[in-house]
Amino acid sequence: MSTSSHLYPMSSGDDQHSYIHNSSYQKVAISGAEEKTRRCILEKLDLQLSSDFSTFRIADFGCSTGPNTFHVVQSIIDTVKSRHFKENNEHSLVPLEFQVFFNDHTTNDFNTLFKTQPPSPEREYFSVGVPGSFYGRLLPRNSIHIGHTSYTIHWLSKVPEHVCDKKSMAWNKNYSQCNNLLEEVTKAYKVQFIEDMDAFLDARGEELVPGGLMTVIGECLPDGVSLYETWQGFVMDTVGDCLMDMAKSGITSEEKIDVFSLPVYFPQFSELKGEIERNGSFTIELMEATSHPLEGMPLTNEFIISTFRAFLTTIIEKHFGDGVVDELFDRLAKKLYKHPIDFEMRKKQVVYYIVLKRK
Repeated sequence: MSTSSHLYPMSSGDDQHSYIHNSSYQKVAISGAEEKTRRCILEKLDLQLSSDFSTFRIADFGCSTGPNTFHVVQSIIDTVKSRHFKENNEHSLVPLEFQVFFNDHTTNDFNTLFKTQPPSPEREYFSVGVPGSFYGRLLPRNSIHIGHTSYTIHWLSKVPEHVCDKKSMAWNKNYSQCNNLLEEVTKAYKVQFIEDMDAFLDARGEELVPGGLMTVIGECLPDGVSLYETWQGFVMDTVGDCLMDMAKSGITSEEKIDVFSLPVYFPQFSELKGEIERNGSFTIELMEATSHPLEGMPLTNEFIISTFRAFLTTIIEKHFGDGVVDELFDRLAKKLYKHPIDFEMRKKQVVYYIVLKRK
């Protein structure tokens, strides 16, 4: 059984459990990269605006439902306008308009996305929805000046082959994620990650104009660290424990758990860098890792549960059926209350900031 990630967008709508209201952890990291990416745009972007009228195109790959995507887009636009003005301050400015392509899977809640975008007087761009997996071509060749993606590429295009096969050495028995405890499972996930990264970079390499920039933000593992050692890995392993408890109570079944594994892989930093370099579509203008801005701050159980619920709900419902999510996260809350996360003892994932330039 193979689980395709395109079936499982972030929680839709705008209720208390939606991604809109539970994506501040990601937003803080994105905001932390803002000044770095601003400098790269000012210093590295080739503005080829020679016509009397020009359209500057931006794409957010894996935009979800906001508000993070709108924040990123506006920051890029403000920076490009500043660069454009600086380059033309002694000449008449070439009129510049912006077109933004918002991409996510076909099952994404595009209705909520466009309902909640800034109103027309404030919105300085023309919006386009682009449904489809970013592990393939989505846009015409040489059409995008700046691409962006954040907190997305750890989501694979599918669960690797054999991970949910009981007869395979790579069967992820007793676990719902690649936590790096089982060598054969980790190998299978890494193979899928390499395949997907290649597809992602190849597609963006065709869509971006020569000299165009691609900004990539997310979390990965420091070299030598395994996911099970981090607090995020601990939470997901605890989710798996809750599912097993629910099977013992007859709420779900062990058979369903045996063939359930998330299409998620957190590479180590050197793995990520190596795949970008090997692909060869881009030069790396900036690539660095730093701690998450909220690291060291007390994250409450309520915050953690709400954040995880926002990206796990659809995949849990699809695999285990309706009516399971509330019970699962109630049990998770009780387990985390009894066994609090020791953030000091847990190893840390890192936030990576990457700016790529198309060759």
